[in-house]
Amino acid sequence: MDSDYIVGRNPVIEALKSEREVEKILVAKGELKGSINKILGIAKDKSIPVQYVDKNRLDTISEGGLPHQGVAALVTPFKYSTIEDILDIAKKTDEDPFIVILDEIEDPHNLGSIIRTAECAGVHGIIIPKRRSASVTMTVVKASAGAVEHMHIAKVNNITNTILELKDNGLWIYGADMDAEEYYFERDFSGPKALVIGSEGKGISRLVKENCDFLVKIPMLGDISSLNASNAASILIYEAVRERYGKK
Repeated sequence: MDSDYIVGRNPVIEALKSEREVEKILVAKGELKGSINKILGIAKDKSIPVQYVDKNRLDTISEGGLPHQGVAALVTPFKYSTIEDILDIAKKTDEDPFIVILDEIEDPHNLGSIIRTAECAGVHGIIIPKRRSASVTMTVVKASAGAVEHMHIAKVNNITNTILELKDNGLWIYGADMDAEEYYFERDFSGPKALVIGSEGKGISRLVKENCDFLVKIPMLGDISSLNASNAASILIYEAVRERYGKK
């Protein structure tokens, strides 16, 4: 497939602001209010064609499930990065590498939410496995509110081997594990690091867990024994951010 659709006003705006090639914009007839005008203005400046279509066309493109908000964009497929790309970003900004590793996150909404949090928190990149994992799809783009367009995401064959590679590059590996002996706020997250978040049901896999330098847990004080992956990721990502800014 040479092209993909993305839907929703924020995702389309972020795609227009990014380096992704936008082939055309589709706008529902009569949808000319609010941020649609911003989209049309950017499209005009970039000489991107705009096509006015019946709302049913957008319903079909969004597969009837995603709120398209009257707009869609036909774009080139998402371009994945490499681990080297991600490490280079940190080097160019003279910052300690800050990476999030997702071990078999299969829910696209969770993946999108994690990408959004990571982008807002200044994470340099996200690593996902090629198998048994959600990939960047229209649903993920929408769930991330367009943050996908500004996040470097690498797909790898083996998470364990990737962890070993990151260790060779000086990163400390922190895994989120509900059976860990220490809470996340008892651990120092400073320096070059990668946070490992496991799947929605199983957590991080055994081999991945064994290769983490540290395992940390989040206090569970209610009747439900766990948070979903995106909530857990948000807590740990911003703990690392808090430490970075608190120690300046």
